[in-house]
Amino acid sequence: MLEQLRDIVQQVNSARDLLSALDIIVVRVREVMATQVCSVYLFDNDMNAHVLMASKGLRKEAVGHVSLEIGEGLVGLVAKHAEPINLKDASMHPSFHYIQETGEESFHSFLGVPIIHHRSVLGVVVVQHEQERRFDEGEEAFLITLSAQLAGVIASAEATGAIAGISPSGQKISDTVFAGVSGASGVAIGEMVVVFPKANLFQVPIRPARDIDKEINYFSAALHKVREDMRDIYERLAGQVADEERQLFDVYLHMLDDDALAKEVLDRIKGGHWAQGALAEVALEHIRSFEMMPDDYLRERAVDIKDLCSRVLFYLQQGGQVQAEYSENTILVGEELTPAMLAEVPENKLKGIVSLKGSGNSHVAILARTMGIPTVMGVVDLPINRLDGKKVILDGYKGELIGNPSEIVRRRYENTVKEQAELNAGLEELKDLPCSTADNHRVHLWVNTGLIADVARSLDQGAEGVGLFRTEVPFLLSERFPSEHEQAEIYREQLEAFSPLPVTMRTLDIGGDKALSYFPIKEENPFLGWRGIRVTLDHPEIFTAQIRAMMRASEGLANLQIMLPMVSNVNEVKLAIQLIKRAYRELVQEGLSIKYPPIGVMIELPAAVYQTKSLASLVDFVSIGSNDLTQYLLAVDRNNPRVASLYSAFHPAVLSAIYHVVREAQEVGKLVSICGEMAGDPGAAVLLMAMGFDVLSMNAASLPKVKSVIRSISRGAAQELLGQVLQMDDAQAVRSAVDLTLYNAGVDRLLRSSHIH
Repeated sequence: MLEQLRDIVQQVNSARDLLSALDIIVVRVREVMATQVCSVYLFDNDMNAHVLMASKGLRKEAVGHVSLEIGEGLVGLVAKHAEPINLKDASMHPSFHYIQETGEESFHSFLGVPIIHHRSVLGVVVVQHEQERRFDEGEEAFLITLSAQLAGVIASAEATGAIAGISPSGQKISDTVFAGVSGASGVAIGEMVVVFPKANLFQVPIRPARDIDKEINYFSAALHKVREDMRDIYERLAGQVADEERQLFDVYLHMLDDDALAKEVLDRIKGGHWAQGALAEVALEHIRSFEMMPDDYLRERAVDIKDLCSRVLFYLQQGGQVQAEYSENTILVGEELTPAMLAEVPENKLKGIVSLKGSGNSHVAILARTMGIPTVMGVVDLPINRLDGKKVILDGYKGELIGNPSEIVRRRYENTVKEQAELNAGLEELKDLPCSTADNHRVHLWVNTGLIADVARSLDQGAEGVGLFRTEVPFLLSERFPSEHEQAEIYREQLEAFSPLPVTMRTLDIGGDKALSYFPIKEENPFLGWRGIRVTLDHPEIFTAQIRAMMRASEGLANLQIMLPMVSNVNEVKLAIQLIKRAYRELVQEGLSIKYPPIGVMIELPAAVYQTKSLASLVDFVSIGSNDLTQYLLAVDRNNPRVASLYSAFHPAVLSAIYHVVREAQEVGKLVSICGEMAGDPGAAVLLMAMGFDVLSMNAASLPKVKSVIRSISRGAAQELLGQVLQMDDAQAVRSAVDLTLYNAGVDRLLRSSHIH
């Protein structure tokens, strides 16, 4: 049955829309299971009922018209309990609900299996048979496995309809919610602009053609270049491969003939589509058709079509350089956005960000928080090629996207946008006031930066120093390792901008989810691999050049601090300090007048937590990287939207580990700071202040909110809250206790924007 299972899944994956996918399911399952009926019911939010969407065996006229309310009948029971029901005689079950229109009176045996996607029941797949018998374990297991594999395909197909404003049963709908996770708080109302990688047929958005004749010319030129490529390859392979293998390139050329693929694309362009979208649509239809063919040889031709059309798309994108048109209210959307994609949008036009991949602690989300741009991450089921130009509401508080917004919902969110602006304006007056609690306990608020553009924003918000300068950013933006002098110029700019305030520069932290194109690191499990200090100690020439650049940049300023990332043992710190001291001696011998900088370690690994005292005794300060520490303590990849709900800095284990680090560092008399996203959450900041942190370092946009909360609460009240939450065993209970304290302190207006996961 495994081969049949794969075959069905592949066919469903190739379906052009939801109804086609469901028709394939009911026909193939009925055939494979040798049963008389297979039906699929899907839950329709608009109708609040399960609708019979496809069936092979029940009356055709019932499809699309028969529906069952929540909990009604056996289908409702399967959906309610999210577990299969297997019955010898369905009519004997107390929940049996006979529907005359379906003509199911002659069928006795019943097996219903829920279709579950991200813990939500999308619907139920049912098989029925006249004979009174229970379906055997193998049959039940087959249907459960199939529904689990098809859930994602069905969810994606439903989303394609929903973004167009149509429910599964074909009703016109509005206010369709697409769930993701919050990347940066705030609300944005605007128009989606899709950005996509080059030569990727699967992500090209559907757009109207601005000039049909130009699009035809672009396509014709691209075709001409690919034809030339094919002829060149054919000639080059003469004498190297058998003639029958060379003939493949003749086949390619025929595919590009004016009466084959090319004609279909041109017809679509003439119908008003831009060339790239027309090519992608035609290519994907042919790829799907070939993938569904029973013959192995023909099925493999899908790869040839994909390769050929990708070549055409490549030339099309080169020839017709299409600059993305950003509207005044651009909501940028992509499968996996990069900082460079964000940088291309004029700052005054970028109102929101949506990424299909990643989570609230991905680097793009962190950058978005720094920029103060509302962001939703991990909206995995969005049909990316159908989004361009769609008007949507982005709710960065809840981590949701709302398609086809109704006038009522739109007005409600417009009011929220106004409230946001008023709140931010009210916080501006705090800029020059100290961050002191109601009972005069002083807390220092620093910022995390990575670009020179962050400087003005940081100083405008009243930052008292830099707790984390991400030195990998210049490396990520370069096409080679920057030289010592190039690095020194970048670092000097940061040090001068903040002088005399301290600037903490983290040594190069690559690996994991931060890869350099010119220094690729390929690993099975990159987050447990070659990361941070492990890379730079293995390449002392990279480490030494960076340290020299930092110290060279600090001449005459004396506000540099150096921090070592991903430390897991004392030997790494000892070796790093040896290299730093050697670099310092070399620069002094060269005649530079520099001060030896304070050195610190980042506590990001569970191993480092339990060696805090030993590590702290070797350095001048300790800084917790709460993003990675949370990730490693909870074994949750912070970029994975599937497990994003498990990532919580309020998890009791995370809070206990952080508090342990503070106490251990203080015992050996060392300053302790925190520079992860947790510090920028107003509620979490109250707990961190109570723990005794000397410095909280965060993105600039969060600083006024954190300052407002800390100035509104006494340290005594915060310590009382800390004592309570350390006794709790559930992250949600901790969150609720923190919210209540903020409410009692009169800062409940910040509650909505204070929720980290």
